[in-house]
Amino acid sequence: MEPGEGTPLWQLQKLPTEQGLQLLHKIIDGICGQIYPLYRDYHSVWDSTEWMRVLEDLTTFFKAVVGKNLSDEEISQQLSQLNPSHQEAIMKCLKSRKDEIKQTLLEEIVDISSAQLQDFDWQLKLALSSDKIATLQMPLLNLQIDVKENGEVKPYSVEMSKEELKNLINSWEAATKVVLQLK
Repeated sequence: MEPGEGTPLWQLQKLPTEQGLQLLHKIIDGICGQIYPLYRDYHSVWDSTEWMRVLEDLTTFFKAVVGKNLSDEEISQQLSQLNPSHQEAIMKCLKSRKDEIKQTLLEEIVDISSAQLQDFDWQLKLALSSDKIATLQMPLLNLQIDVKENGEVKPYSVEMSKEELKNLINSWEAATKVVLQLK
């Protein structure tokens, strides 16, 4: 068992610290609405299954620690199984980008709470976009939502994995709680 293998973020240690820091910033860029890092840039480090897990774990981690407003001490406890240089890289990245992540999370809540859901439809399919991903047979949800904004109904189509669906449901539940508290 590799050092830190018990934690969801242990695979980050496969990268040298400086490359890890670059990856962390790219993932935060993705969280903040820019482009997520691409697998092709890291295929020599992780296979496609590991890569998807790394992206998912780091995205979930950043959103959770910022969304829950955890202290540095609480974050450090979650990172205790990682080597010190990777712990420092994560903390450095969080300190410099925490406000951006928080703003994105707030915008997501506002967008969800200010829109009025009109109708939805869903379909389940398997992702078969490349030979490596095809072997994963990862179920994807294709969610089609009609949202009423400023009196106009706009259709949105979103394709998401099981984990992304869980995150969406959790976001909607959190937004509902916030809206109920505001009433």
